[in-house]
Amino acid sequence: MIRRRKKPAQVYAFIDSQNVNVSTQKHGWKMDWRKLREFLKEKYGVTEAFMFIGYVPENEEMYKQLHESGYRIVLKPTYDLTRPRPEEGDEKKPIKGNVDAELVLWAMKELNHYSKAVIVSGDGDFYCLVEYLVQQKKLLKLLPPSQHYSGLYNAFDDYVEQLDKFRNDLQYRTFKRKKGQANGKKT
Repeated sequence: MIRRRKKPAQVYAFIDSQNVNVSTQKHGWKMDWRKLREFLKEKYGVTEAFMFIGYVPENEEMYKQLHESGYRIVLKPTYDLTRPRPEEGDEKKPIKGNVDAELVLWAMKELNHYSKAVIVSGDGDFYCLVEYLVQQKKLLKLLPPSQHYSGLYNAFDDYVEQLDKFRNDLQYRTFKRKKGQANGKKT
């Protein structure tokens, strides 16, 4: 009798970069994306991590760094809201690159390729996806960036784990030398 090796579990993460970025900064810290990728791999066994992000031409180097950190980057065309329009005057507005539809679409397109999914967002717009993944027994974790996430997810409390609880491990740190310091020592 031939025994087939059991295929290792494939765990995919789907990351709403805007939600994570805005939420962590709102709470006084900045995500270190390299650390997050390693964290997802070590803690949840994530084999593929899809990063959904709005495309801005000036950020090409950042996209390259994210890819080199192990993310599969899914870029969404952005709409430049900074261009003055006659009806809006000269008031500057941010660039809009809502990735919600792309995240849901890719989670469904990849459904047969993973055994479990990790959704990294606190945005309630993913409620229907989370609900479906739970019904299919495919949701491993829902990782909102902070304790301030959609109340729609209260029904999925068993799956929720807040990223800010791991802030010390995930926080981006810059080490700036103070004037008069060399190699960490005062001169």
